[in-house]
Amino acid sequence: MWIRTASFILRNRFPILIVLTILTVFLGVQSREIEMSYQYAPLLPEDDPASLDYQDFIKEFGNEGNLIVLGIQDSTFFEVQHFSAWEQLTQNLKKINGITSVFSVSDAFTLKKNLQKKKFELSPVFREINNQSVLDSLYQTFDALPFYKYLIYNPETHSYLMAITLDREVLESEARVPLINEIKKCANAYALSTGNKVHISGLPYIRVETAEMIKKELNMFIWLALAITAVIIFLFFRSFKVVIFSMLVVGMAVIWALGIQALAGFKITILTGMIPPLIIVIGIPNSVFFLNKFHYEFRKHGNKIKSLQRVIQKIGNATFLTNLTTASGFATFVFTSSKLLIEFGIMAAINIMVVFILSLTLIPIIFSFLSDPREKHVRHLNNRFFEVIINKLVHISLNHKKVVYSGALGLIIFGGYGISQMKTTGYMLDDIPHDHTLYKDLDFFEKHFSGLMPLEIMIDTQKPKGVMQPQNLRKIDALQQKLTEFPEISKGLSIAEVVKFARQAFYNGNPGFYSLPGSMEHKFIMSYVPQSNTTIPGVVNSFVDSTGQKTRISFRMADVGTNKMEVLNNKIGAIVDSVFTPSKYVTSLTGSSVVFFKGTEYLVRNLFISLGLAILLIASFMSWMFRSKRMVLVSLIPNLVPLITTAALMGVFNIPIKPSTILVFSIAFGISVDDTIHFLSKYRQELGETNWSIRAATVLALKETGRSMIYTSVILFFGFGIFTVSSFGGTVALGALVALTLLVALFSNLILLPSLLLGLERLITNQSFKEPMLTIYDEDEDIDMDELKIKKPVENIDPKEQEIKMEAHVEN
Repeated sequence: MWIRTASFILRNRFPILIVLTILTVFLGVQSREIEMSYQYAPLLPEDDPASLDYQDFIKEFGNEGNLIVLGIQDSTFFEVQHFSAWEQLTQNLKKINGITSVFSVSDAFTLKKNLQKKKFELSPVFREINNQSVLDSLYQTFDALPFYKYLIYNPETHSYLMAITLDREVLESEARVPLINEIKKCANAYALSTGNKVHISGLPYIRVETAEMIKKELNMFIWLALAITAVIIFLFFRSFKVVIFSMLVVGMAVIWALGIQALAGFKITILTGMIPPLIIVIGIPNSVFFLNKFHYEFRKHGNKIKSLQRVIQKIGNATFLTNLTTASGFATFVFTSSKLLIEFGIMAAINIMVVFILSLTLIPIIFSFLSDPREKHVRHLNNRFFEVIINKLVHISLNHKKVVYSGALGLIIFGGYGISQMKTTGYMLDDIPHDHTLYKDLDFFEKHFSGLMPLEIMIDTQKPKGVMQPQNLRKIDALQQKLTEFPEISKGLSIAEVVKFARQAFYNGNPGFYSLPGSMEHKFIMSYVPQSNTTIPGVVNSFVDSTGQKTRISFRMADVGTNKMEVLNNKIGAIVDSVFTPSKYVTSLTGSSVVFFKGTEYLVRNLFISLGLAILLIASFMSWMFRSKRMVLVSLIPNLVPLITTAALMGVFNIPIKPSTILVFSIAFGISVDDTIHFLSKYRQELGETNWSIRAATVLALKETGRSMIYTSVILFFGFGIFTVSSFGGTVALGALVALTLLVALFSNLILLPSLLLGLERLITNQSFKEPMLTIYDEDEDIDMDELKIKKPVENIDPKEQEIKMEAHVEN
């Protein structure tokens, strides 16, 4: 297969270049259509009970995720100048296209009893403010309305918030970024005029801001990855040609990655935004292995075409398998049922194989047109520094196997302790630095208003108009009172609060009557509330369905993390069941806070399954390659030790298991096993060359592949290290942990793997390994040098455009 592949590539250089150029231009045009994702991808599958409850809630009461809040702390808020500025901010925001409503203290209303019409009428609290004495008088009216207390202002801390409802259509269009910028512009103008710091938060705001951060980091990481890998390649090869053409390959791969993602209709998320730099970091090692082999072969016999043919035939085989295992590590994310991870897994897996194809074709074709390598180009093969390191590694493997085994056992024991200390958690803004404005603003609302995360309780009374029955209103009120005892949960808003407001209004605004009406007065007071669904104030419509059978109680809560949220969820569920007997009522606890908590739990659980699948899948590839169960076991051990070590460090240094950090294991395992495949492939070749001498085969394999393994591992270490400059904590942790895991994997594959081969010897390297299912070619199974000819120049044809003609007749 690989002999034919080499022949095809080198005989069809121009057609291949033309096809690749056309595809690159086409995908480059498509990449301009790619969009940013401004929404949290659902972590739960659609048929999950928590997901179904949330969808039912949205169907009945609409989406609760289209609210942005502005908050300030101002002890002089009710001075005319400051109050007028706040009122002006409200008016300015209402003029912005995409904002459907704005509500704050300045928009507060009270209910007035109209005895003639026997109904309540809305009346603005703050109107015609001419001077401070008028405002003071109106403030007294406002202060006597318990309905608003702790809902839009906190009297103890002099904090005030403004609720801004956004148009869903605008929020889901390209106009969302200008909309958010307009809101920020108005807030900044208010802050400049009053000196008050304006805090902005809410799910739509957080999503847009984080998406813009991702967008900026995408470009930064692409250039950083190119720069870092270019410098490292130059330091290794000391050749600008190697650097330029390696960068060309991964540069094309990045264009293909963005173009394919655009064609697939996938938007850029915090994960898919990492794919272009990942492709650069993972793709460069392909070039390193190809070029190292090219220089090694050329130095042996000086025939460039034969060297390139052997590069494709020998390294193409092993590199295909290494890229396949890496792609498999990413592809297992498809089984998580999370849209976010499925898209990431699909795109990463496809593009890893794409960069392999580009490397396999472009590197040999480009270097076939270039002049023969000079002595300075192959001098890196004699680098004394690397030679000393590799000889030292050989010495350790040959003479200190017991020390190596003891060290590996020590790491496993340490791993067991560290893993026992690991914790699982997740926060909505977990990946945002604590000194970032987004985090500080959310902290402001958690401190003064108990948070912003939506928590909804939906109650089905199972009777039309059952919500307004006195006993059910009392149950709603009792549930609210019990839940507000939790410091993490804000004051609730429900139809019960509206009824209390109505009773207070019925008794001429006396705050002492802000409570539910008794059985005798209930019907009389409620007769003042219009029964037509179209005329009930909007707040009632928001909390009771059209049949009067279902209602909601809305809370806001702090971002307490999944561990604490699990405890709260169980406690809240028990309280709800104690108030609303399950045999008579159907209740559900939902909202973004619950969906996020359930989704994070589900995701972490499935990512562990994904890791198990990755190990099983890669083990199957190894078994297919070598047809030896014992060899599969030995090949997995050097790659599991680094994972155990990383997990232990996470436990010791209190780095929690969460969606961003659990990705480390699948990614690192898929990449680290590449070195194992390269080493064992060469080891298999050398067994035949050394007449089945395990000791000699191990030493020769280590000496030839060790240099490339070190090169690629250094590139991967610094390549993943660039993610540590991210603004997202999860990306930082991912980069640092993968880099660390791959570094440990390098030494594990260079020391532990050879030691295992030498220590267990014939116990693992049996006859089935000698004849694997997947052929790994020996050194002399190539086209003979004498059979390689260059087609004679044709008259009037530029010699540079001559095509290499390989006239050899090679048996498969």
